[in-house]
Amino acid sequence: MNAMRMRKGMSRLGLILSWALIAAFSLAATVYAAVPGITGTGGTGTFNLTAQAAYLNQPDGTAVYSWGYGCASGTPTFVPPTIVTTPTCSTMQVPGPTLIVTEGQAVTVHLINNLPTAAGNTSILFPGFQVTATGGVSGMLAREAAPGGSVTYTFTASSPGTRPYYSGTQGDLQIEMGLYGAIIVLPSSVPAICNSGLSAANLLVEAAHGERDFRLAHAAYDHPKTCYDREYLFQFSEMSLDIHRQAETQAAAAASACASGASAPGCRLNVATEPYIPAYFLINGRSMPDDMDPNYGAEYPHQPYNGNPHMHPGEQVLLRVIGQGRWQHPFHEHGNHVRILARDGNLILSATNPSQNLAGPLLFTTTTTPGQAFDGIFYFTGRGLNWDMYGHHPNDAGDALASLPCYPDANGYYTVNSTPPALVSSINYYEWCQDHDKPLQVAPFGDVASGGPATLPDPNIFTNGAWYGGSPYLGPDANVRATGPTSVLLPSNTQANPANERGFAFMWHSHNEREITTNNVFPGGMLMMMLVDSREFVIDESF
Repeated sequence: MNAMRMRKGMSRLGLILSWALIAAFSLAATVYAAVPGITGTGGTGTFNLTAQAAYLNQPDGTAVYSWGYGCASGTPTFVPPTIVTTPTCSTMQVPGPTLIVTEGQAVTVHLINNLPTAAGNTSILFPGFQVTATGGVSGMLAREAAPGGSVTYTFTASSPGTRPYYSGTQGDLQIEMGLYGAIIVLPSSVPAICNSGLSAANLLVEAAHGERDFRLAHAAYDHPKTCYDREYLFQFSEMSLDIHRQAETQAAAAASACASGASAPGCRLNVATEPYIPAYFLINGRSMPDDMDPNYGAEYPHQPYNGNPHMHPGEQVLLRVIGQGRWQHPFHEHGNHVRILARDGNLILSATNPSQNLAGPLLFTTTTTPGQAFDGIFYFTGRGLNWDMYGHHPNDAGDALASLPCYPDANGYYTVNSTPPALVSSINYYEWCQDHDKPLQVAPFGDVASGGPATLPDPNIFTNGAWYGGSPYLGPDANVRATGPTSVLLPSNTQANPANERGFAFMWHSHNEREITTNNVFPGGMLMMMLVDSREFVIDESF
């Protein structure tokens, strides 16, 4: 991805305003995400799941009656292995457990139907795989588990990629209620290029700053153009409170009739799923700001996965995205376009040189189509900002960090391919050298004519949020390096975040305004932050 100029239709001043103002809605504690999931009992690719009811917590205080898949029995193996916080796999969660397997692996999924008897049969579809089902009863799209019964699905994970799984029974109700999840197939062999050159150097850079590797693999596919440095899974859905309340009320009312058996008169639901008016818009089962709380948070016993991406400049961030609801959601990732690698596990290849080149588009807004998935790469380096975002000041001989070098490699960045090469411990590793030592402004107040190339608003009247560093520079000491010890651009979030986090907060959100509300209250819904930090800040995705 070469075109790294800020193509978001904002002025530089508008971009800074966005970083600060939207971050004011963020939480005060720093948390992160990865792609947590399970590899099955003992890591064998055998998954024991149950479908049952529980309640989902929402930011407005509502507990929404829902159905979901969860772990039924056996001890699953949790991944990535670097997670240190005790992971959980409840008997019900939304989304369902993320199933992580390897290309060519045999997969077995045992499903037990523990939904309320009145809900009837349930099942799971695994689009993109040739599935054999045993047990259970016949259904329209798949073999189904009757109330209290079970069914077993087997298939081979034939190709890498990100795909959904979801109920194949009365989808307008059961998927809406929360019966969906993700399956990730890792490539059986990692392209050699992912373990050499800049890709290998990125691991050394992380290690030099005390970071660990939280990836599930080094590449998304068996292709040299799909190497990545970090990854996140986002499942988009929505909930109609009316449908969930109908299901809750009818299931309770039918309980006495169902005591005589699933076929007893009155033991059924008749939930109207139209008109469809969703009130909650979810990323990984949570609405903003809950989606930025930790994975496996105790306050979300049935919503274990968060949505809070984080990166350092220059890193290739793999986005695994699935549309799990009924609506299509236009989602906008501020900071850069997203390069689409694949859809539904199918790489988009060049017609002229498919073994070397991909042909996926760069998207200003990605669309999450119901029942479909895509894999994409997000990339941010600061190229095109037109100022030194590390706050280098070559005349400050007393501060070694202020006068760090920047020798461009063939692509213009400061990396191990530069001459001389960048040290992997360099704070400004992967800096865009054309902007090195270039001040944002010479005078702390005034307009562009006073010193340019751009000027911030007066910080005395400027509102900064908990995430945003309070300045246009990365790193805890960058303000002082850039403008001296009497800088008026002092960070505003010293009480909210760890002392060394001074980053950029890019708002990632639905482009449907209604979908960034929670029960019609803004801010909420499908909204999260991409946090970009200097390498002084260690990104710990273990929780």
